[in-house]
Amino acid sequence: MSAPAAPVGRPLPDASRPGPPPRRRALDWRVRFAALSLIWGFSFLLIKVGTDGYAPFQVTFGRLLSGTAVLAVAMAVRRERLPRSGRTWGHLTVAAFFLNALPFSLFAYAELTIPSTLAGICNATSPLWGMTLSLVALSEDRPTRRRVAGLGLGFIGVLTVLGAWQGFSGLDVTGTAMALLASLSYPVGWIYVRRTLAGNGSSTLALTGSQLFLGTTQLALIVPFFTSPPEHLPLLPTLAVVALGALGTGLAVLLQYGLVEEVGPTTAQMVTYFIPVIATAAGVTLLGEGLSWNTPVGALVVLAGAALTQSRPRGPAAPRGAGQLSRN
Repeated sequence: MSAPAAPVGRPLPDASRPGPPPRRRALDWRVRFAALSLIWGFSFLLIKVGTDGYAPFQVTFGRLLSGTAVLAVAMAVRRERLPRSGRTWGHLTVAAFFLNALPFSLFAYAELTIPSTLAGICNATSPLWGMTLSLVALSEDRPTRRRVAGLGLGFIGVLTVLGAWQGFSGLDVTGTAMALLASLSYPVGWIYVRRTLAGNGSSTLALTGSQLFLGTTQLALIVPFFTSPPEHLPLLPTLAVVALGALGTGLAVLLQYGLVEEVGPTTAQMVTYFIPVIATAAGVTLLGEGLSWNTPVGALVVLAGAALTQSRPRGPAAPRGAGQLSRN
């Protein structure tokens, strides 16, 4: 997805233990789920509009700066404390690179030469990359026939989207490779986070806000060496970058973890399958991007493969009241 997965913070309470009732929320989770899908789906359109007026690194810097500001306000309201351990900050620096600075920049550069619709579909390959990497890096993830079949199906879907039988004619190879590399960067970051930051005692919000701050700092150090200050601030691209950060990075993170807390990560992660659909609809209707038959067909095959890789075989029924949230 175009937004970061945040570090794992304090573990969620075991559902088998009695505790306070869940906090009542003003909006039904389905409404927030739909809002999150729309926000992340439109992120690729906002990236495209932002790069019309700014260099890709500037788009990424503005995105991270706006997102950090939103989470800083949320942390202040909730009186969250920043992590104190230097080791934690070191791990967050690596996480910020793989989950924020690198993929955000790659998507921005990719959309200089490929349509936002293709970038959104490339983003949907992230679960496929994640499963492949987890089989190597995470001992608890074992290959199954269903998951291997999902990988194969997803690979066929990618080839369909790219029009492999046509020799990838008319496709910008560099831009597409950047978008696919961006989608690969997310699971690399997720696996690193699971190995280094799980259960470290800090809240998810504090870790995520700190991570975005570090990502912003990384871009602040890079931008002066690769770009020149803009001579003026074009209105539409500026609004797009601010919205991309405040909504697509800041607010989206708050919505995501509210959903995880309320309905669990398995349901919350289903938003991944709506993002390319919305990104494609937005790019075609609002930006006038072309769409051949193989793009939506291939996207559906990719999503089907991703869904298979994330599925788990049904096991014996658990005792009532007992449960454990599946991991992102």
